[in-house]
Amino acid sequence: MTASAVHPRAFPGGRVLSRRSALFGGLCLCCLPTLGRAAESFTMEEVGPGIFMRKGLIADATPENADAIANIGFIIGKNGVLVTESGGSLADGRWLRGEIVKRTAKPITHVVLSHVHPDHAFGAGAFVEDKPVFIGHAKLTEALAARGEFYRKRLIDLLGAEQTGPVVYPTLTVADTAEVDLGDRRLTFTAHGPAHTTSDLSMIESGSGLLFPADLLFVNRIPSLDGSLKGWLKEAERLKAMGPSRAVPGHGPVSVDLAPALADLTGYLTALRDGTRAAIAKDVPIEKAVDTVARDQRDKWALFDTYNGRNVTVAYQELEWE
Repeated sequence: MTASAVHPRAFPGGRVLSRRSALFGGLCLCCLPTLGRAAESFTMEEVGPGIFMRKGLIADATPENADAIANIGFIIGKNGVLVTESGGSLADGRWLRGEIVKRTAKPITHVVLSHVHPDHAFGAGAFVEDKPVFIGHAKLTEALAARGEFYRKRLIDLLGAEQTGPVVYPTLTVADTAEVDLGDRRLTFTAHGPAHTTSDLSMIESGSGLLFPADLLFVNRIPSLDGSLKGWLKEAERLKAMGPSRAVPGHGPVSVDLAPALADLTGYLTALRDGTRAAIAKDVPIEKAVDTVARDQRDKWALFDTYNGRNVTVAYQELEWE
């Protein structure tokens, strides 16, 4: 484990976001955005003793939902609170912090930055004054340095600077595995190879045995590929080998049986891989492949039409050089 600094950054925003620029910048379009009316329907579910999660919206980010589209929550331990995911904006993070202080007066000692995407990382600014340890993958600092300005500009365009928050960097990075002790429960972290992104971090909570794979596991909402398709299939097997029976996915229900959820995920990723390979073998150009690959998966996933084409583009660029 190594340490780096927390760097709040402010950047002026532009107004135009094309799909081409999103792909070039590595932007997961599902991960952009005051919580408005959306917050009225939010509740925290206790998925294990002292483990509280909020189900994110199955939607794209809007000014009204403040990018509150990821599953976020916290774990209350004897010595303090660990935030499992910070939310998608400063507004979302402040909402989460408010939920924490309703339930405990214990200090917020740790905040997990599970990967680079804004819907999971941009709520971190709401916790800076608590001076927690910000935990991230060893590759997260590099990823945020490359993308933080781009992401923040787009959030400012959507929400305004006052609701967007800073880019927060990890102060404790994990290159392999690491452990955090909250006094009466331990969190074991695993740094994964390129998969959903290049900076995916998972954790297992000792008391409940719950796995927190973040966006290595999507349920109901179509997975978003921003790292390596082959790597994601490999890391899915690694998650299975860890042995947990239940998991808290990054999107979807806040607690699921791991085996069937992983089967659905890998079913889509396998269809994406095999279909893309077939298109490449037949010299189908990428602009046509996006309309045909993995279409048999369409009825299984929310937002399929929005994101499958992007996934095909990323997969094609990886697999054409096999």
